[in-house]
Amino acid sequence: MKPIDPRLLRYARATRFFLAAVVGLGLAGAALVIAQAMLVAEVVVGGFEDGLTVHGLRTPLLLLVGVALGRALVAWLTERAAYRASAAVKSELRGRLMERAADLGPGWLGEQRTGSLVALATRGVDALDDYFSRYLPQLGLAVVVPVAVLARIVTEDWVSAAIIVVTLPLIPLFMALIGWATQSRMDRQWHLLSRLSGHFLDVVAGLPTLKVFGRAKAQAESIRAITSQYRRATLRTLRVAFLSSFALELLATLSVALVAVTIGMRLVHGELDLYTGLVILILAPEAYLPIRQVGAQYHAAAEGLSAAEEIFSVLETERPTAGTSAVPASLRIELEGVTVRYPGRTAPSLDAARLVVEPGETVALVGPSGVGKSTLLDVVLGFTRPDEGRIRVGGTDLSALSPERWREQIAWVPQRPHLFAGTIADNVRLARPEADDRAVESALREAGAYDFVAALPDGTHTPLGEDGAGLSAGQRQRLALARAFLADRPLLLLDEPTASLDGETEAGIVDAVRRLAEGRTVLLVVHRPALLAVADRVVALEPREDGQPDTGHLAPRPGREPGGRDGSVTALPPVPEERETPRAALPGSGRVFARIRETARAERGKLSLALLLGSLAVGSSVGLMAVSGWLISRASEQPPVLYLMVAVTATRAFGLGRAVFRYAERLVSHDAVLRTLAELRVAVYRGLERVAPAGLRTARRGDLLTRLVSDVDALQDYWLRWLLPAGTALLVGVGAVGFTGWLLPEAGAVLAAGLVLAGVGVPLVSGAAARHAERMLAPARSRLAVRVADLLGGTAELTVAGALPR
Repeated sequence: MKPIDPRLLRYARATRFFLAAVVGLGLAGAALVIAQAMLVAEVVVGGFEDGLTVHGLRTPLLLLVGVALGRALVAWLTERAAYRASAAVKSELRGRLMERAADLGPGWLGEQRTGSLVALATRGVDALDDYFSRYLPQLGLAVVVPVAVLARIVTEDWVSAAIIVVTLPLIPLFMALIGWATQSRMDRQWHLLSRLSGHFLDVVAGLPTLKVFGRAKAQAESIRAITSQYRRATLRTLRVAFLSSFALELLATLSVALVAVTIGMRLVHGELDLYTGLVILILAPEAYLPIRQVGAQYHAAAEGLSAAEEIFSVLETERPTAGTSAVPASLRIELEGVTVRYPGRTAPSLDAARLVVEPGETVALVGPSGVGKSTLLDVVLGFTRPDEGRIRVGGTDLSALSPERWREQIAWVPQRPHLFAGTIADNVRLARPEADDRAVESALREAGAYDFVAALPDGTHTPLGEDGAGLSAGQRQRLALARAFLADRPLLLLDEPTASLDGETEAGIVDAVRRLAEGRTVLLVVHRPALLAVADRVVALEPREDGQPDTGHLAPRPGREPGGRDGSVTALPPVPEERETPRAALPGSGRVFARIRETARAERGKLSLALLLGSLAVGSSVGLMAVSGWLISRASEQPPVLYLMVAVTATRAFGLGRAVFRYAERLVSHDAVLRTLAELRVAVYRGLERVAPAGLRTARRGDLLTRLVSDVDALQDYWLRWLLPAGTALLVGVGAVGFTGWLLPEAGAVLAAGLVLAGVGVPLVSGAAARHAERMLAPARSRLAVRVADLLGGTAELTVAGALPR
């Protein structure tokens, strides 16, 4: 993917304004960096060479405080702009993604895995946060800051500027070479995450069935295998990504060390003054830092970039061409030699079907499973286009009609109706949202559903569990028939409305269908003989005579998730209300953190090693800065060159050590954390398995998917961005204070006070803000996943009802 993908500019207009803001803030930040270097050099020279007191240095010190506040303000404004832009872009992309998925229709959705699409619309879009909040701002700084810093250095010392000019382009070169290798691995990692999401949604949907057949526990090993593959793919990607960071950091560190040594040697020979040397030494790392950070942030944003590729692939999928003609007054339906083939199948799902349905006629389609009865209904609905043959409505080819106008004539009751998040009344009003309560009650009476609905505490205002969880199969069918009664459309399509029902329930459904069919054109798929009495004519679809096996639509299409659509009857009443299981508001956050740390007990050795390596890496950075400062200061006094050789050697050792220790720390820490998260996912599934199905009645699959995938992955931040960095800061800070206090007690006290303020006060404030934000975001993420899963799972019915949000 390009540094700035032009498709983001095309599909998300907020990106353009954000890029302009990043460049403007980058210019302000570059000016402040240069001012800070000059002020620090002035303070050091004034105190070291001129012997000025704090009072004499008051002006540059106050200006230095102002510059520090200015840099903090610029950083805050950049981050704020990044998150606002990210939120706007994610909202726009998510809306476009869902809109395009709906436009592509149920036929296209039937070939996808719902879990993968839910992960793409939620976790995939959210993964762009790092791209906007970390990568793009750093890219803006990488464009502006090095140019500004070089312009300042070249006015003071062309030799140091030449060294930077020669070595600086090597960083983006290595970054591009290794980045290309990383992207393909990142794509594979995202595909595995999508597979994990899809598999988990399958497992949760079928958990009751799996428990009945004693296969629920075995799925834990399946989830363990997929998460293990995801972990190994992630580590392979990270090895390359961290190798890139290692090469960039090593090159930048050695380049800065070379500049420092060169300055030191020239100071010894009197070719440079201390002020100029300090300004260059402070600015040199700033020239490399933004470009080096671009590499690190690119890899942090790589998952979002991979997800964006999939998002764009959906957005760029061509919509099927649609007609625009009005629907004829006559709804006479003619099928002539209609044949439908699905990819990956040798035999057609519907083979040369011929059928005529006269207006006002009720036609029942019978035949063995797999012969293509449901496929025929899909063709009439416009979900599936025939590979051969024609279908005409009132003498006009169906492909020439406007699909929206055509579906306005149809009331459709599928074999397993989808019930949406909301009340019973909301579900019945699907095709007529403006209908009043009296019309809803009338439709429920006609469908034979009023008695069981009226017996509920909140009647028609009772919220339903996920996809009608808690309703029996008969109750679901009656609500779907009530939808059709309320829709009151002239063409009625019913797909096995009595499948998997007992005799008494079936008789009630048959009576409701008979009432519904009066005065309408009806095409009815029938497996059981009770409904045949409703039909004016029975048409038998026969399997092929060439001995080909049945491959009809009733078997799930490739990639279509059965989702527990077995027609099983449950005796549970609807849930009284939809509740969200509390997460961030668990009692006692300390206890929660203790439980999180307990999950990593098996990886404590690796985490301790990562802490040690991280401390050595940061300690090397501190040592490099300290030795470089000592080298420049002593060199200004022009001592013998041999006096400085230990410091020269130390700069190289610290430079190498920082890169090596950082590379090792990243590999060890990520391996340990990913292993912990893999086991945690299995533990989450086992917890769900123990309480299913009754314990999951108030939880929705989208919410559970978020917990297993997104929420578990979010725990990486606890280890990699909080606990280990905090431990490293504590160890290095104590060491730095001790060493500084040994050299100069007053300086050690000042350093200790500053570290306490920065290391305790700031994290407490930011942590409180982060926890407050997470308490708001975690339920919002769950609601979003639930709504997305609901929309994708019920797109077919929303399309026919004309209820898709626009």
